[in-house]
Amino acid sequence: MLQEVHTIFQTFGASVVVPLIIFIIALLLRVKPKTAMMSAFYAGVGLTGFTWVITEFTPVITKVVRQMVNNTGIKLPVVDIGWEAGSLAAFGSTVGLSFFVFGLLVELILFAVGVTKVFLPSNIWNNFGYMIWGTLAFYATHNYWLSLGLEFFMLLYSLVLAEIQADRWSNYYGIENTTVDALHNIEQVVPAILLDPLWNLLGFNKIKMTPKDFKKKLGIFGEPITMGIILGLILGILGNLSSLTTMKAWGQITSVAVQLAAVMTIFPLITKVFAQAFTPLSAAIDEQQKKKTHDKQNNRYDKKRWFLAVDDGVGYGESATLISGIILIPIMVLMAFILPGNKTLPVVDLIAIPYMVESIVAITRGNILKVVATGVVWFSLGLYAASWLGPIYTGAVAHYGVAIPTGVVMVTSFNLVARPLNVLVFAAFISENPLWITLAIIIYLVLLFGLRKYRPQIWRYLNKMAAKNA
Repeated sequence: MLQEVHTIFQTFGASVVVPLIIFIIALLLRVKPKTAMMSAFYAGVGLTGFTWVITEFTPVITKVVRQMVNNTGIKLPVVDIGWEAGSLAAFGSTVGLSFFVFGLLVELILFAVGVTKVFLPSNIWNNFGYMIWGTLAFYATHNYWLSLGLEFFMLLYSLVLAEIQADRWSNYYGIENTTVDALHNIEQVVPAILLDPLWNLLGFNKIKMTPKDFKKKLGIFGEPITMGIILGLILGILGNLSSLTTMKAWGQITSVAVQLAAVMTIFPLITKVFAQAFTPLSAAIDEQQKKKTHDKQNNRYDKKRWFLAVDDGVGYGESATLISGIILIPIMVLMAFILPGNKTLPVVDLIAIPYMVESIVAITRGNILKVVATGVVWFSLGLYAASWLGPIYTGAVAHYGVAIPTGVVMVTSFNLVARPLNVLVFAAFISENPLWITLAIIIYLVLLFGLRKYRPQIWRYLNKMAAKNA
């Protein structure tokens, strides 16, 4: 049965399955059938647009990054080959497929009984983020039930983080009553909150570094399309430092600049199309909430307010998100070389950094300086996490997924597993030590209790924190 379900989802793909789920959710929310159908169409078109742009842009940036790496002459044993290999391994293991089938049921139950206020089935495609950790655990321990338990535990703790950031995320990205919950991109909520007071002490909150400020101060040079040209030129030059006197090098440099400008321009347009899929749904949630509370004004801090989980492609093309992510690409390559003891070389998944910083962007109100600073700290720790996990990840991918590229010692995914918190949870479970596993569960229960009891206060604190940014 597990394989049949997998075959169905693989055959139709996210651009068909996700719109179908959104159509069903819309009808359950009593949205008119015509509007529900249009929501589904917008979702399918938006997801297809995301895929087209990223598919075309990834090889361009990856080639430049590889050249940048080759120019240094430094070799590291754990090479990032992209998240796709991890996704294939997740769907190739029995424990991964078990979560894909039964995880949906658990997600529905968790929402129905009020453990979470995030409706996750609307973003079911990102369930592979949980599945890969169960696959890695099963490869390391051969303990099926422990590995399946790890997947469900990671689901629980990611839902807590998704709900903590939900008000800020939906407010910043402009789609009310929505949030993201991809496990590989949600843990950044923690460093975004913990490091923010430090950045304020250093005065980062007073420095005006948002897209709007760039437009105001720099005029035409602050426009997204021009920023794309400038950042593309910088990346292209860094990738061609050894051949700047050749026409071929400048051909690539200018091509990268134009293509990055195209992404900066086109992605927000696709995002607007995708967002239209959720506008009627969020409006229906608002209307239901008003009826329940007998309040004609939307009470954003109401404890019963709930959120739809959406694909994090919604935020990828937002200006501060994309600019921060592109800036972090060469910085993280540099950090990989200078960090003592690091064995991981980020390459293919560097294009995914805008996904990885969305929570930080939302919590810091688009303060690019804070986003970059937080990213440097957290993703540097992530390099160490990926280095430690290298042998296990390589073995699991080779066993359940794809063949390892020739000449590569070990592989990783910078986006999926360079995750300090996720690796700590993973380490606790594969230790098979009841003490560490119990400690992880207790920490989760404390967070859940605090969220359920003090959610309005948490959100007010985060909004107050965000308001401090110039």
